[in-house]
Amino acid sequence: MLGLPDHVTACLFDLDGVLTQTAKVHNAAWEETFNNFLRGRAAATGEPFRPFDPGADYSQYVDGRPRADGVRSFLASRGVVLAEGSVEDPPEADTVHGIGTRKNEILLRRIAEDGVQVYDGSLAYLHAARWVGLHRAVVSASANCRDVLIAAGIEELVEVRVDGVVAREKGLRGKPDPDTFLAAAAQLGVEPANSAVFEDALAGVAAARAGEFGWVVGVDRVGIGDELLTHGADIVVSDLGDLLAGAPR
Repeated sequence: MLGLPDHVTACLFDLDGVLTQTAKVHNAAWEETFNNFLRGRAAATGEPFRPFDPGADYSQYVDGRPRADGVRSFLASRGVVLAEGSVEDPPEADTVHGIGTRKNEILLRRIAEDGVQVYDGSLAYLHAARWVGLHRAVVSASANCRDVLIAAGIEELVEVRVDGVVAREKGLRGKPDPDTFLAAAAQLGVEPANSAVFEDALAGVAAARAGEFGWVVGVDRVGIGDELLTHGADIVVSDLGDLLAGAPR
């Protein structure tokens, strides 16, 4: 059904890059944030400026992870360790949370300027999943998930939302740990073995595999299909519409 094994009764969707075209906005916000920080550091230390790579660096260190984890992971790859700070840190602070706040302000500015678009194939898939009675949840590391769902006009198509806000409130570890996916399945009242996860991030696919979910769909929009398979995807598609042959629209 809908390109899924017969035992699947629930669909757990990542948001950015799977349902909405906000992954590229996140990527651009990270690139602007990190490059501004790295330029300032290079000027202060005399080290050469090596910019953030929106391809390799984004997929390996940032994509799918909670905001603070993305900051730590990328900066560690450059040998940079910053004080943690706190979630109240202003964007000017050179702390893990300060840089995360800086990135979020840039992201919100870009979303306000450009809006939020939904992939046509994903919108069709959400409607089809609801039509045939599959449960539906969104599982995202983003603290802006609800706002993005509303802006994209798809909030009513999902039953459960487990995002960065929920994870912080409940003390859930972010991807690549499976906690957020497991929490979404529990809220839907389904077993992980009967749930399909849809992910475009390597960390997200790894999380789904770690949680022993019944089916993992890798969504490859940037040419990392082989890596998605290596991290645990059962199949890889370029768009959710690829799964809809013969399905109700």
